[in-house]
Parts: sequence; structure tokens; C-alpha cells
Amino acid sequence: MLLGEIRKHRRIARINLADHTGISRATVTTITAELLREGLIEEVPGDSPERDGKRGRPTVDLRIRGAAHLVAGAKISNRTISLVLLDFEGNQLADHEVILDQNVFEAQELAGELATHVEVLARKIDRQRTDISGLGVGIAGIVDAPRGFVHWSPLLDQRNVEFGRVLSDALSIPVYLDNDANLVAVAEKTFGLGQGHSDFIVVTIESGVGMGLYIGDEIYRGTRGCGAEFGHTKVQLDGALCRCGQRGCLEAYVADYALLREAMIASGDKDGRPVEALLRDAQAGDAVAKSIVDRAGRMFAMGLANLVNIFDPELIILAGEQMQASHLYAEEVIEAIRASIVQIDKAPPEVVIHKWGNLMWARGAAAYALDKVSEAALAEMADHAG
Repeated sequence: MLLGEIRKHRRIARINLADHTGISRATVTTITAELLREGLIEEVPGDSPERDGKRGRPTVDLRIRGAAHLVAGAKISNRTISLVLLDFEGNQLADHEVILDQNVFEAQELAGELATHVEVLARKIDRQRTDISGLGVGIAGIVDAPRGFVHWSPLLDQRNVEFGRVLSDALSIPVYLDNDANLVAVAEKTFGLGQGHSDFIVVTIESGVGMGLYIGDEIYRGTRGCGAEFGHTKVQLDGALCRCGQRGCLEAYVADYALLREAMIASGDKDGRPVEALLRDAQAGDAVAKSIVDRAGRMFAMGLANLVNIFDPELIILAGEQMQASHLYAEEVIEAIRASIVQIDKAPPEVVIHKWGNLMWARGAAAYALDKVSEAALAEMADHAG
């Protein structure tokens, strides 16, 4: 609790730690002395110009010792790997992004790719991959995060892969794996628009549709790692085929590949427009393109309204790399959401747009690793005390 409070405030005096946490001053003094001995925190001159009245010396604050550990985060996308390197305080030291030449991998092959580029990342600050205390990895699909087990991912050529173990073996460092949309929610909670909110939803819009869900200040994953799979909620019985193998999923109506499939069907397999052109043509009034895009917007609004009716969150954040799919957050879509939710004499959840790049997704993965590395460091400290 104390380490988390120090991280939250960046720098804080011992007396304020006691006030914020309710822990006695004597216990705060004892525990922070242990954290100092372990090198996890450090003393810095206090912000206050006043002197400590009892001791007659300048006030002292505590902060996380950045040099204690290095942590990294990786976002594996459809065609890219994006990485960031942080110190233990959470300051970004380096980043690296690489374009992949394929979008489906055998597990060992993808692990090798990641190991190579984590090494490149570390070299940017003259360190080695094995100097990194932990790597957080976000990947699309259905992930059992505690086990590091991938039930299914569009990036892997097999189902049911112990991908966390494969990655740890390939990189020779601890790896913490999770669904990428969950880690976007972690990033929003740590760095972004989710700060100060205990209950909020992040819906990610890229080549597919994902969701991260915070309930009571905790990320919700479900018992099998299948929770919050918004893109695979069903909106049509025996409907369009989804890349997960099932039919009628929301993603099968609103994702990029779904729009392109509809265009091909409408043209008799002759429409080869990329999705960017399809969206531009819809805005320009092309009847077929507009019909496809409008239907996707209606489906998306229905899905979001269902989320609101089930969870009643404080905030919904629509996030993505380019947020090129403006049809999914147009004002008429937001109005359709409001019209389809339970009506009471209180304002509905706020819906906000957060356009960000893959490096912010990677920062979410790094924040996840930071928590795990902190837990490991405290466990080690407890072992030393024992």
C-alpha cells in the first residue's frame, strides 16, 4: 500500500503517507526504512521550504527509485510490434517500433521476433535484454492472463498456446501477458482519461473490436480470461462469420474486414477498395458504401447501449490507433446509444474519444509489468525479512 501511494503521488513525505493510508507513523517509518534498504525508494529534498520543526532540518520526501528496475511493454498488432522501456518510477527511457512482414505466426516464431526487438530496445540505452526485470505484452484474442495462456489469437496459427511460457523461455526474462484491450484500460487508468474513475469501459477499434473493463478500481477478466469480449458478443442469430470462427459477433459487422466483405458481396466480388477508400466514399455519398457504413454504426450503437444497460459505467472511452472509423463515433451513433439505454432522471455515462498510437498501448503493457515487478520485489523483500 505504501509503495503504491508513493508511486501515485510521485513524491510524498512520511507524515503524509500516514495521513493518506491510515497507517501509523511508526509503521510507516519502519516499512519505508526497509524499502530504502532494498533500494526500491529514495529520499529527496522536500517540496516545502519549511524545516522539520522537531529536528530543525529540511523536510524530506520519498519517491520511487527509478534505477531500481527496468520494465518494458510490447503491443503486438496486426502488422507491427511497438515497444517502450520504462524505469521503475514509470519514466519512459526508449521506444521502438517495427513493421512485420506477416500477420499470422507460429508461437516460437513470434516469440523470436519479440526477443530480437526487445534486445534492440534495451540497446538504445546501452543495456541488455536480460537487464529488464519484466515485460508486459498485449496481444489480441482470448487470453487467460494469470496463466499466460492464449485460448485464441488472430496472430497465432494455433489455439490453446502457453504463450507466456514460450515468451519467457525465448526472452529469458519474466513476461506478463494479457489481452491488448485490457492493457489499454490499464494505460487509461494509469496515464489517461480513466484516472480518477473506479468504473469505466474502454472500447478499442482497430482491425477488430476489443474492450477493457474496470469495476471497483480493478480490471475485470472473467474466470477463464474470456470476460469483456465485447467484439464477440452476439448481435445476429446465425449471422455473419467472425474471424473467431463463430457467427453473429459484433466484430463481424463493424471491423475493417467486415466492411470490406460487405462491399465485395454487394459488388459480386468485384469491389477491391481498401477500407480507407470505402469510408471516404461513404462520406462523399456513395450509396453502397454509405449503406454498409451506416449499418455498422447502428450495430455498434446497439452493442454500446447493451454495455451501458449491463454495467452502467461512469465513463466509456473509445480508443484506437487512428480512430479512422469515425462512422462508429459520429454524433448520430452517440444519440442512438442514448436512445437505447435505460432512462432515468440522471445523465447517461459520458462517451469520449481518445485517439492514440501503438506506443500508448505499449505503455499500458509496461504499466502492467510495473505492477507485477513491484509485487515480485516486495515478495523478495519479505523473504529477506523472513
